[in-house]
Amino acid sequence: MSDLLERLRTRGWRLTSQRRVVAEVLDGDHVHLTADEVHARAAVRLPEISRATVYNTLGELVALGEVLELDAVGRAKRYDPNAHRAHQHLVCSGCGTVRDVHPLGDALAALPAAERHGFTLAAAEVTYRGLCPDCRP
Repeated sequence: MSDLLERLRTRGWRLTSQRRVVAEVLDGDHVHLTADEVHARAAVRLPEISRATVYNTLGELVALGEVLELDAVGRAKRYDPNAHRAHQHLVCSGCGTVRDVHPLGDALAALPAAERHGFTLAAAEVTYRGLCPDCRP
């Protein structure tokens, strides 16, 4: 059973066939699919699944904190099931490919006290951008 499915089952989330197929599509490392990509892959397994059901299920998973919603500036939002392991993202500026990365050091500690403007820091999101091997000239 996938990690995401196991987490959902443990939480007592009702796993209808539609919800299950969405969770199965999201399973794996470096999964950062758009809602349309989730729908296309889910429809292969369950042809009657609607786009609205996929969007609603993704919204529920985000609200539960089981899936991260990534706002890729200028591109469609992507959904990351790796919600419980600390990581950052590496994004290709050409094709939009997203990879999970684990940089050394603490992003919270990297912000000097003088730059915190009195805030108490709770989290940091760092996005690295560049060109993947397929998009490099």
